[in-house]
Amino acid sequence: MTIDTTGRLAGKAILVAGATGMAEAGATAFVSEGARVFVAARTEATCVALVERLNASGASDEGPSGGVRAAYRTADLREEASVVAVVADMRDRFGHVDGLFHVAGGSGRRFGDGPLHETSLDGWNETIRLNLTTQFLVAREVVRSVLERRVEAAETQASVVLMGSVLGFHPAPGHFATHAYATSKAAVAGLVRAAAAYYAPDGIRFNAIAPGLVDTRMAARAAQDPATVDYTRRRQPLVHGLLDANDVADLAVWLLSDASRAVTGQVIGVDGGWGVSDASGWSRLPGPV
Repeated sequence: MTIDTTGRLAGKAILVAGATGMAEAGATAFVSEGARVFVAARTEATCVALVERLNASGASDEGPSGGVRAAYRTADLREEASVVAVVADMRDRFGHVDGLFHVAGGSGRRFGDGPLHETSLDGWNETIRLNLTTQFLVAREVVRSVLERRVEAAETQASVVLMGSVLGFHPAPGHFATHAYATSKAAVAGLVRAAAAYYAPDGIRFNAIAPGLVDTRMAARAAQDPATVDYTRRRQPLVHGLLDANDVADLAVWLLSDASRAVTGQVIGVDGGWGVSDASGWSRLPGPV
């Protein structure tokens, strides 16, 4: 991997919540665009593997990081104290926080998520905690850090990119009947818009990405089911199946860069056409009708 020290994210320090799938793709893209990346996730092995690969480029720069492009801290992002420690550690290592790309989350099926009448209270609470409370906690600490820095540097700006889902806005009840998950992802839109309005005068932008079905570990169950694969092919006709994690990472780079300085309060779908496609089975060959 080559590092562009004049890239779109040159000089920025980005916190990435998560270490696999879209988080891994994002971290890789951010470093290639000149950023320094701090990874926070629960599993140390995945953090170590990602950070070692990012630092293996041999790139170095001056500053509080001592020439290191990527660092990590293992943390359960559902726990307030863990999140506070993550942001404090990142500031110690890199000096500041310029952006957040929050991917960490997952299916709540193992907790008891499902159709509303079958969802247990524990399933609901744990799914919301995993997919919404984590985003609140991490975004809150990043904002606090940025506001504190603004006392010393009035022109400081930051970009927060949270993670929604196409299922929060365009359900697929026959294949993905997980109502707590859909609710948690839809709620991200409310958080993004409220925070974007409040913090715009402070130069802090809030946006979210709402992906379709992406080829990641979380989608492994769906990717192994022929019926779901066929449904996804029809629902995401632009990519003829599952999205690549880099499709999401590319948008995240733009949202974290100064090129999107006038964009805030938006939930942007990267869904291969899911949101505008007919789920009934209708299809036609590409080309003129």
